[in-house]
Amino acid sequence: MTEWIEATIIKIKKWKFPLFSIIVNAKILPFKAGQFTKIAILKNGKKIQRAYSYVNSPKNKNLEFYVTYVKNGVITKHLYDLNPGNKIIISKKSFGFFTLTEIPKTKYLWMISTGTAIGPYLSILQYGGKEIKKFNKIILIHAVRYKNQLNYKKILKKIKLKYNNFIFQKVVSREKLNKKYLFGRIPKLLNDNVIEKKMNIKINNKNSHFMICGNPDMVKDTKQILIKKYKLKKNLRKLPGNITTENYW
Repeated sequence: MTEWIEATIIKIKKWKFPLFSIIVNAKILPFKAGQFTKIAILKNGKKIQRAYSYVNSPKNKNLEFYVTYVKNGVITKHLYDLNPGNKIIISKKSFGFFTLTEIPKTKYLWMISTGTAIGPYLSILQYGGKEIKKFNKIILIHAVRYKNQLNYKKILKKIKLKYNNFIFQKVVSREKLNKKYLFGRIPKLLNDNVIEKKMNIKINNKNSHFMICGNPDMVKDTKQILIKKYKLKKNLRKLPGNITTENYW
């Protein structure tokens, strides 16, 4: 049974609509980078809850969440309209296995994300820790519709300075930009060898592990291509593989 505690709003950061971030302070239990929690509001005497991954490192006492404002969405509308000092309720315990402790040692770690699903990767990379040393190179790919939806630039800049084995690749699907950006959907870019060529890395089941986090269609399509085209396998605790996924919707 979920134990709920009170959280105080520290800041609401509004990016280009419909994206925003909330920063709160709450006395939660320790969590692992990559995990998520539950945020809830009360409406008509009923608790409405949603899962949100942490953006912040577990070392940071302020908890941050990256959110998309959903039209007719009860929780996101409520969160969007909050002000510093307001209260919400949050799960004391965190959840999930989308963490580096679940990933076997490999040469290349690919972090694939769409939209706000970059959040857990930012938590993982800001935290660092000994698990990071399991990989020779970490490639973070973030796909959005438009360039103005690419946020957290300051944090990404710090991450680039922190790791000399880190690569960040931006992808947009609704506007063609310069060569720094890839254009299209991640599954097609993988299937057409565009990502391999851009990164100058050959993907195979001996040297690569893919963490995939984002909308369910992207996760499903990307996983199918990795299995069919590259012969990668799902990662299980009893049988380590190459693909770890989390739907983010």
